[in-house]
Amino acid sequence: MGEALLSRLIARQIYAPEEVLVSDPQPERRDFLGDNYGVQVTENNQLVAAATEVLLLAVKPQAFATVVAQLENQPRTETTPLVISVLAGMPLKRLEAAFPQQPVIRAMPNTPATVGAGMTAIAAGKYTQPHDLELGRKIFAAVGEVVEVPEHLLDAVTGLSGSGPGYIALVIEALTDGGVAAGLPRGIASQLALQTVLGTAQLLKESGMHPAELKDRVTSPGGTTINGIAQLERSGFRSALIEAVMAATRRSQELGS
Repeated sequence: MGEALLSRLIARQIYAPEEVLVSDPQPERRDFLGDNYGVQVTENNQLVAAATEVLLLAVKPQAFATVVAQLENQPRTETTPLVISVLAGMPLKRLEAAFPQQPVIRAMPNTPATVGAGMTAIAAGKYTQPHDLELGRKIFAAVGEVVEVPEHLLDAVTGLSGSGPGYIALVIEALTDGGVAAGLPRGIASQLALQTVLGTAQLLKESGMHPAELKDRVTSPGGTTINGIAQLERSGFRSALIEAVMAATRRSQELGS
């Protein structure tokens, strides 16, 4: 996710390469990022001293304590940078304890951010000002759309948009298998499934149409679509998706407790 943000911020000229300092504990990874994006690179323990506007934390949650320990005794800049965390399950209270009296934003992006089609929800800490939120929005807008929610809703965001790409991938795989079962070559079935999901989402987004309205428009009396939908209803398709979001939300709550 860190590289996805980096690549889009550079490509969209939100930041120039020379304005960005990237840290990574692995020398080969630092070399790769420096060579590919033209940014400066460093080790983690040198990061805080250089951060003037934003300090973006994109590490595994289990590495958080180690990274914070490396940063604690480093000299600070005269400015107070905005801290943005994309660590799953890491609550604002722990982030604010590690970065006292600094503006903090907790963010939950999803994997389509890697192609600029992500969905990110952000929650602000108690020292975060409107201009900090605007900066956070600008950064995540580079990889898709952004909404602001209270922190207690981030678990639900995780259950829906954070985990949602997995659900949609399963839907696309199942549609493809259905096409193969009906006699289509797998390559054609895959293409049909992918474009159908992509096109339907784009149509709903651009038209503002409610999904139920689109469903009604394509279900003619006694036709193929209504028969397919009836089978989905008998199989509990909608309930299964609702329960999937709820189960993922509960698991996110457990991981963050």
